[in-house]
Amino acid sequence: MKIVMRQDVDKVGEAGTVQTVSSGYARNYLIPKGWAVVATDGELKVAAHNLAVKERKITRQEDLLRSLSDKIDGQRLVFTARAGEQGRLYGSITATEVATMLGQKIGEDIDRRRVVLDDPLRTLGEHTVTLHLVGRLRPQITVVIEPEHVEEKAPAASESDAVAAPAADAAESSGTEAVDGPTTTMAESDSDPASDDVAAAATESPAMESSEDQPEA
Repeated sequence: MKIVMRQDVDKVGEAGTVQTVSSGYARNYLIPKGWAVVATDGELKVAAHNLAVKERKITRQEDLLRSLSDKIDGQRLVFTARAGEQGRLYGSITATEVATMLGQKIGEDIDRRRVVLDDPLRTLGEHTVTLHLVGRLRPQITVVIEPEHVEEKAPAASESDAVAAPAADAAESSGTEAVDGPTTTMAESDSDPASDDVAAAATESPAMESSEDQPEA
């Protein structure tokens, strides 16, 4: 069954175009909702006139936006985002973010509704994204999503290192070093000669006395 679309319907057609659909779909769904009418001769003439007007308008808009399309086409945008081991993002890159970065790069205001994304981008890698400016102007850009590198924290010092460090600092500040082996005192190294003579006399006197007391043979 032929119908004339009164408004845009996804996967059916744009307003003003003539489409062929099943009669049940047209009579039970599209026509009752006011989205289409039966393609009578009168409706077909009106549709043809409106389509011609629309085409002229689109052509003028294409001429105005062609330079913008040329600036957009082939651009490369690089995003960084956190991702899991399988390359799936913890968040996503949306049409708004793409339009914002693209506008900043080329110095133009980009309407996010011109960015054709069925769903936000959720994986690492390169993605080809189309912008529908008007009519046949559909420039394409490349959106690259790279993993965000997170700096690893330095490991904490162990408890033994924490104790040893202050001790080493204290030793350096005092200017002393530990010395292995016995130490010698002044009393041991510097003996008095007079006391040595007295000690020697004390050991010799008992022997002399014992020899004098022996009776003569």
